[in-house]
Amino acid sequence: MLYNDTIAAVSTPYGSGGIGIVRISGDKAFEIAEKIFKGKRSVKEMKSHTINYGKIIDDLDGSVLDEVLLTKMEKPNTFTREDVVEINCHGGIIVLKKVLELVTRHGARLAGPGEFTKRAFLNGRIDLAQAEAVIDIINAKTALSSKAALAQLEGALSEKIKEIRDELVELVAHVESTLDFPEEDFDKITGESLYKGMEKAREELSGLLSKFDKGKVIMEGVNAVIIGRPNVGKSSLLNRLTGRNRAIVTDIPGTTRDTIEEYINMGGIPLNIIDTAGIRETSDLVEKIGAEKTMKAIESADLVIMMIDTGEGFTPADAAILQLIGEKKKIIMLNKIDLVEKQEDLKGANPNSRGLNGLRDSRLEGNELIDNKLSELIDGKIKGNGELKGMIQGAGIAVIKSSMKDGRGMEELEKEISRLFMEGEIEAGIEGIMTNVRHASLVEKALNSVNDAISAYHANITLDCIAIDIRNAVNYLGEITGENISDEILERIFSRFCIGK
Repeated sequence: MLYNDTIAAVSTPYGSGGIGIVRISGDKAFEIAEKIFKGKRSVKEMKSHTINYGKIIDDLDGSVLDEVLLTKMEKPNTFTREDVVEINCHGGIIVLKKVLELVTRHGARLAGPGEFTKRAFLNGRIDLAQAEAVIDIINAKTALSSKAALAQLEGALSEKIKEIRDELVELVAHVESTLDFPEEDFDKITGESLYKGMEKAREELSGLLSKFDKGKVIMEGVNAVIIGRPNVGKSSLLNRLTGRNRAIVTDIPGTTRDTIEEYINMGGIPLNIIDTAGIRETSDLVEKIGAEKTMKAIESADLVIMMIDTGEGFTPADAAILQLIGEKKKIIMLNKIDLVEKQEDLKGANPNSRGLNGLRDSRLEGNELIDNKLSELIDGKIKGNGELKGMIQGAGIAVIKSSMKDGRGMEELEKEISRLFMEGEIEAGIEGIMTNVRHASLVEKALNSVNDAISAYHANITLDCIAIDIRNAVNYLGEITGENISDEILERIFSRFCIGK
């Protein structure tokens, strides 16, 4: 027990609902509950981890505040490893507020953000990485991100970190015993065993770090921006992705004047999708401001989905927009393919003919994701633009033929996003994957320290210097699980939590 005071808070969201819970944790939890709860059995008479029906009574005037179910949990078999009482009230704001005020009047203080979880960590119930997983579970945007956070809460990442850390601690111990007792044979480390140990740690740390990009996508999602010239189908794509008419769609260019953001779950990947104003030369002030916001959205994007009107072909304006994207991950959607097919039907659909503005008959090639097909459009509209054509072909940019009218291309879009950010295997190896930026930063620092130790070994630098680098790696890994962590960092971590957690 690291605290002498007892804390209390509403642990469910405030607002109208069926149930609201007031949680009390600390040495006085049972004493406080005994004073305010009246049931068939007193709190003292209740066994641990049982529930009792009764009423919360204001002792000042004897009034009944609520009919409740009270749960009693004795330490150490609780989340905080302290005595805990949970009062299940009706979920109204006023009721919860009055019950909480009564609890604090009898000796509890209001808990700070994340203080219950902080006590669970400080009392040894969970380590720091597991504590951080609690907020990740609360903030999870998809079933996949919830699964990853739950695996972390259950200790999958912690076990791996501790395993690597223990191996490095063992190396340091052998090095230091070799230095302290040079004439003794026991526990002496050889150069070969030292090198093998460091190499193993390097491989394991590199493996953890290599999966972080995938973990970050699972937890934080992808910022995806839809761009293109006016009236190419950007808002129609947003509506298709969200499954509702989120954006206004008309035949009038420039309808979208501002960016529109929506969150969606695309096959387990959280996607923050942003519909932007069309980019074109215009004298309209509002449209110009919208275009400027589009440029800012592109700068912060993880993925750019560029839409092209297939009927008009790949225009110089499209070429300019594509160059603005730069090295960002991108997908090109050749939209309105249904209109091209309609035109081809009117022409008799000669397989050797060219479609509108140089597009080949799209029906012959099926509706599949194809690389480098954009070159056909470039041939038709921008003769001799070898630099742009080479960029498309060399980069392997995915090109998807689509129709927002009938939904063609949507399945291919989901598959390509999965390929770009998850290597196509969304759920593979999710247990033990890193999803936290703080953890990744510390693993990277630990890896750098191990690399420094290996470099020092190859340079024949003394064992005591090598031991310093290995010890640094040990300390960095200890910060992840909380073996060595400053109060300032602890406060920063738990300040992200809501009150009651």
